Amino acid sequence: MNRLTSCCLGLLLLLSGAFSQQPQRRHNFACGGNVTGDSGYIGSEGYPGVYPSNSKCTWKITVPEGKVVVLLFRVLDLESDTLCRYDYVDVYSGHTNGQRLGRFCGTFRPGALISNTNKMLVQMVSDANTAGNGFIASFSAADSNNRGDQYCGGRLQKPEGTFKTPNWPDRDYPAGVTCSWHFVAPKNQVIEIKFEKFDVERDNYCRYDFVAVFNGGEINDAKRIGKFCGDSPPEPIVSEGNELLVQFFSDLSLTADGFIGHYRFRPKKLPTTVPPTTTTPATTVTASSRPTVALCQQKCKRSGSLVSSFCSSDFVIIGTVITTVTRGTSLHATVSIINVYKEGNLAIQQAGKNMSTKIIVVCKKCPAIRRGLNYIIMGQVDEDHQGKVLPSSFVMNFKTKNQKSLHILKNKQC
Repeated sequence: MNRLTSCCLGLLLLLSGAFSQQPQRRHNFACGGNVTGDSGYIGSEGYPGVYPSNSKCTWKITVPEGKVVVLLFRVLDLESDTLCRYDYVDVYSGHTNGQRLGRFCGTFRPGALISNTNKMLVQMVSDANTAGNGFIASFSAADSNNRGDQYCGGRLQKPEGTFKTPNWPDRDYPAGVTCSWHFVAPKNQVIEIKFEKFDVERDNYCRYDFVAVFNGGEINDAKRIGKFCGDSPPEPIVSEGNELLVQFFSDLSLTADGFIGHYRFRPKKLPTTVPPTTTTPATTVTASSRPTVALCQQKCKRSGSLVSSFCSSDFVIIGTVITTVTRGTSLHATVSIINVYKEGNLAIQQAGKNMSTKIIVVCKKCPAIRRGLNYIIMGQVDEDHQGKVLPSSFVMNFKTKNQKSLHILKNKQC
């Protein structure tokens, strides 16, 4: 045996030994089922092959009493859609009538999800057209009293601690997530919470992403202390009794930095901070921010050309209108972005490879846009980084031939 042959044979034996030491685990996942234990895995049917079409699979996870379920997606590869309308995975706290912790699709993995009890339900739904390998997720049992603060929600019974949105402070909180922190103090104590940093998608009525705080341990509007959004931290809040619930909700579009808050239990006899009793958005509406009737009664006609409007606009995008909602005299639209030619300070949300933004068409019928169609949209950006489209703004149906002109304009100095 020559030296070259001996060397190659030795290398092969070394590699063979190295590979043989690696665990060769392959899970055969079925469509749903009851899963119990301290830890384990669940995955879409047929993973890592393409998941079946027209299916609905439900997994009921149960860990030992006194623990909570922590779920972590290791792989997520489903048909991508901004609103997760086609193929998706829903995660619920509890087995029946539980609170939904989130809906997920595409390839963007959320942070760890945690139930409020020892039960969790995971459901995957696919339509007629599939695209992807599905998902694999690990679950484990965690001590509800000593689990750290890296998870989304849970039951908190320590005398003090912190709570924060998923991904804080490294990146924005994910879209489509619901977290509930249930604080339980001894009978003779109350809970005080303070938000150190706070940045949740801004809206005058906190309709999209928000933090809601309730006296007691349930989501009950009659016991709601306040509902908050924007970038101004709420004033310190003190519960009436020994239980408090903080709910964080994010919809399936724009997100923001999130928040970090601190809590402590203290005797009931100390003077308390009077909590707000009504919805308190972090923004206020001024008369100047509302479209005037006179403006919307003007003749609907855009001014300027593609070239002149490009320079006078704060943002220029091509996108598909995926949602439209009429609010008073205006139209609020979510646009799935195809290309950005001029961004300005426009708030753009990115989830994986998908980008979207929200715009307000100040006069709902002018310019007229329809859901499902592609447009070139130019407009202004307000102090809240939201796109505003006026009757005079340049908006037109997108045609492929327009791309060349826009690419040239993108490099032009206005």
